[in-house]
Amino acid sequence: MSSLTHFDAQGQAHMVDVGAKAATKRIAVATGRIEMLPATFALVQSGTTKKGDVIGIARIAGIQAAKKTSELIPLCHPLALTRVAVDFELQAPSAVVCTVTAETIGPTGVEMEALTAVQVALLTIYDMCKAVDRGMVIGGVRLLEKHGGKSGDWVAPA
Repeated sequence: MSSLTHFDAQGQAHMVDVGAKAATKRIAVATGRIEMLPATFALVQSGTTKKGDVIGIARIAGIQAAKKTSELIPLCHPLALTRVAVDFELQAPSAVVCTVTAETIGPTGVEMEALTAVQVALLTIYDMCKAVDRGMVIGGVRLLEKHGGKSGDWVAPA
């Protein structure tokens, strides 16, 4: 097993030095889902919640979250993202799946940005719908694939 990169030889937390790494195209895709009551799902699907277009607002929240990942995760590098796509699949009768693709050209990957964007997009759905359904469950958040960098490509097992 490889060592954890966010700790130095003395076991102290540190930001990984990526200064000598080549700037390459980096892509990460992450996903997650939120389960809700069918009546809540119907409101999301129709876009008629009191707070407005749940999916549209969650999309913007996910993009904003990807851009602010280094402010939320202490040892993440701030990245110049070249693309963040936040997509939703409404799975009747009661689930919304969020998939985020994050891209950059740089010396470090964008996995954390994609994962953070998924979480915040799903939390935004929760926030917008909690008045009618406090029992919603967020889960299954995971990295689906990453491309680029020294470690190359990785795809989650099916």
